[in-house]
Amino acid sequence: MEVILQRLAEFLERSEQLKAKIKSAMTYPVAVLIFAIGILIFIMMKIVPQFEAIFADFDVELPGLTQFLITASHACMTYWYLGPGIPLGIWLFIKITTSFSYMRFGWHLFMLRIPIFGPLLEKTVVARTTRTLGTLVQSGVPILEALHITRETTNNGVFEKMYQKILEAIRDGDTIANPMRNHSRPGFHPACLFYFFCFLAGPIGCLIYMMKLQAKVLGDIVVNMVDVGEETGELDTMLYKVADVFDDEVQTYTEALLSMLEPLLVMGLGGIVGTIVVALFLPMIKLIESLSQ
Repeated sequence: MEVILQRLAEFLERSEQLKAKIKSAMTYPVAVLIFAIGILIFIMMKIVPQFEAIFADFDVELPGLTQFLITASHACMTYWYLGPGIPLGIWLFIKITTSFSYMRFGWHLFMLRIPIFGPLLEKTVVARTTRTLGTLVQSGVPILEALHITRETTNNGVFEKMYQKILEAIRDGDTIANPMRNHSRPGFHPACLFYFFCFLAGPIGCLIYMMKLQAKVLGDIVVNMVDVGEETGELDTMLYKVADVFDDEVQTYTEALLSMLEPLLVMGLGGIVGTIVVALFLPMIKLIESLSQ
């Protein structure tokens, strides 16, 4: 019992440390983003209409960029309810569709295949499941029961199916490594293609999915280490090694993403504000030139 509790404490401590690190690193970007969105809404709903009135009084011919900005301002004032409505609609769409097991599997596969964040989620699930399985094996839990418990802790339909296939293969007399190798590639799933089409620009999302179709959710290094662990009788040790490696990769990957987020956010906001300024002052320059002539 003390060994299990110690392992559980270590696992929860690692998880909480990672969550705390992410929350701390995300505080500044989220605050900047919220403040910037507020400023942009104020500009689009208060400042741009005043410039539009000035341009109308002087009958200035507006460049295409300025016309686009004015149209966007009108859309913001007319369809303001779409701001909170679209995120709420997306959330409801995901909740309703994933209430069905078939669509839930497709959504989880989509989350594993999505660029940038997919590899992070995959590494997190691999680290959690291998550490859980290693702890159960070391504690003397029968392998079938250990795999059943591990499957229930994945919280991911793709890994649940894979561990179920491994469990069935072991029940038929196979080893762990062979079915793990055979079932680590989920293959094509129409629901996953549907989500890629909906959330990643239609055909572009479908192309991304087809490019990732043959990717595995468990790399060869995991399968090979499990195979070595079975042959040497040190399966639990090898599973711990895999979990430690992927935990370190998750931390490194997370730190890299967060370090890239801040400059990308600043560049994006700077580009948007710069575009608004240019769009507003281009007609003013034309007006000044015409008055001086």
